[in-house]
Amino acid sequence: MKDFAQRALDTALARGATYVDVRVVDIRQRYLSTKNGQCAQVRESQSCGLGIRAIADGAWGFASTDDLTRAGVDKAAALAVEIGRSSALAKKQDVRLAPEEKIADRWAGRCQIDPFTVPVSSCLDLLLKVDGELRKVKGVTLAEALMDFRRLEQLFLSSLGTEIYQVKTQTGAGFVATSFCDNEIQKRSYANSFGGQYQTKGYELVEELDLLGNAPRIAEEAVALHRCEQCPAGVKDIILGSSQLGLQIHESIGHPIELDRVLGTEANFAGMSFLTLEKLRKLKYASDIVNVVADATPAHGPGLGTFAYDDEGVPAHATPIIKDGLFVGYLTSRETAAAVGDTRSNGAMRAESWNRIPLIRMTNVSLLPGAWKLEDLIADTDDGIYMETNRSWSIDDRRHNFQFGTEIGWEIKGGKKTRMLKNPSYGGITTDFWNSCDAICGPEYWTLWGTPNCGKGQPMQTMGTGHGAAPARFRKVQVGVAYGN
Repeated sequence: MKDFAQRALDTALARGATYVDVRVVDIRQRYLSTKNGQCAQVRESQSCGLGIRAIADGAWGFASTDDLTRAGVDKAAALAVEIGRSSALAKKQDVRLAPEEKIADRWAGRCQIDPFTVPVSSCLDLLLKVDGELRKVKGVTLAEALMDFRRLEQLFLSSLGTEIYQVKTQTGAGFVATSFCDNEIQKRSYANSFGGQYQTKGYELVEELDLLGNAPRIAEEAVALHRCEQCPAGVKDIILGSSQLGLQIHESIGHPIELDRVLGTEANFAGMSFLTLEKLRKLKYASDIVNVVADATPAHGPGLGTFAYDDEGVPAHATPIIKDGLFVGYLTSRETAAAVGDTRSNGAMRAESWNRIPLIRMTNVSLLPGAWKLEDLIADTDDGIYMETNRSWSIDDRRHNFQFGTEIGWEIKGGKKTRMLKNPSYGGITTDFWNSCDAICGPEYWTLWGTPNCGKGQPMQTMGTGHGAAPARFRKVQVGVAYGN
């Protein structure tokens, strides 16, 4: 790895670049899934290459290659410098980077059981057992289960003299029970929708999730939803379960704070942001009890946004985003930090692979826990709905107006959780919604959820992000807005 990276670095500097960084990345992935008692997919892939960023004539150039020969590396390095010089013809100003120190370090994320040492046959055996438990429940018409393993090995070199080697293992697992009856589809997912739970861990995550033990309950709920009343429409208090709140954070806090969206330098995939620069340290984003951090440090937990250094060689940061309800921080890069008065980047630049340029991406954007017990919070709610597990989401291209649906809900009357409800949904305006938060459950209910499929950029990059949350209550929210009664 190092020989290729050093050659790329030296070649780009010799060609006239004033700054260069190189990432050599080796990615291995294994994906397994089952469907109605059959093996659906078993696939494994490996990809290795290098990406080169270079500043030439005050502008960025980027090139990549998987031709790891002297000729291939030299060609890519020369191309990166050439692209930089071409970009300089249209530049408005020279690229200026916030300072960083020279670093030499190695880091490996937590991984107790290497998932690639677990036989494929053992993984499929467990998935098929889960599948069988789901289909034992009469009314389940489709049972699906999956495991997804990924290991990323990366060497980063820069012309500052920095040399960083990192290894990160990511594991995901989950299942879905779908029930079709009377022209209606209902489904329940575990441990979360859209693939299950994902964390920076090894195969131990699969064991912790107890897929087999949770299968009967999830299947029974999927079938029972057909017999439930529709979620009523109107204005009610709602309590969001931890995983649904994780998605709410992702869409209505995480994306708006990406500074490249705010500045308009990245708007291709999902638009820009309502959080324009004059709102920093002035906007009352949420109620006084709401505190949100963007924390990539390993101490925060094994999130998909956990690392030791970002893809510019900046150490992982814990950055306050919302403090006592006030909006106080963005996700920044070395290039954009100065736009908000910061002298250093807070380490949010990441790339999907060796053949993609780093972008500002969410790390672990988490709501800090409160002190409520969930049973006390329900008892304190007179007329409301508890909603759990995302089913659908919609938010405008500035992340201001949103509408979400969940897989399941329960009505709360007089402080008691009563009948199950199908097709729950709610909507609102981002800042109004977060200002209506009046209770957050304690640390014992807090979970760091993984979102493995966050899309951004053109060409699109899919990145993993983390979101910690405990159940929380929001007052006077419009509910029942997504599905017809």
